[in-house]
Amino acid sequence: MEQVAFVTLLMGIQCIYFSLKVGKARGTYNIPAPAVSGHEIFDRINRVHQNTLEQMMVTLPAMWICGFFLDWSFAALLGAVFVVGRLVYSAGYVQAPEKRAKGTIIGFLATVVMIIGGMWGVLSAWLF
Repeated sequence: MEQVAFVTLLMGIQCIYFSLKVGKARGTYNIPAPAVSGHEIFDRINRVHQNTLEQMMVTLPAMWICGFFLDWSFAALLGAVFVVGRLVYSAGYVQAPEKRAKGTIIGFLATVVMIIGGMWGVLSAWLF
C-alpha cells in the first residue's frame, strides 16, 4: 500500500508542477487570469494541466482499487507508468499537438490495465 501512496503523492507533485508551468506561461505570454486561452503555447501548457487533472479522476481510484483487490506493487508500477506518460505527453504537446500521442497512449494503457485489474479483483472478491 505504501507504494501506491507514494505514487499518489508523485501525481500530486506532478499536478503542482504543471500548475506552476501554467502560471509561468501566463506571465510569459501575458495571459491574465481568469483567461484560459490567448496564445498557442500557453493554450497547450494549460491543456496539459487540465487534461492531467481530468485523467487523474479515473486513474487515482483505479490505482487504489487495483492495488487493494489485486496487488499493491503492480498498481504502483502502473501508476508510475502513468506519471511518466504524462511527462512524455507534456513534452510532446507543448512542442506540437500531434506530438502528444505517445504520452497519451502510455498513460491511457496504464489506466486501462489498472481498471481491468481492479475489476478483476473486485469481481473475484465479490463473486468467489
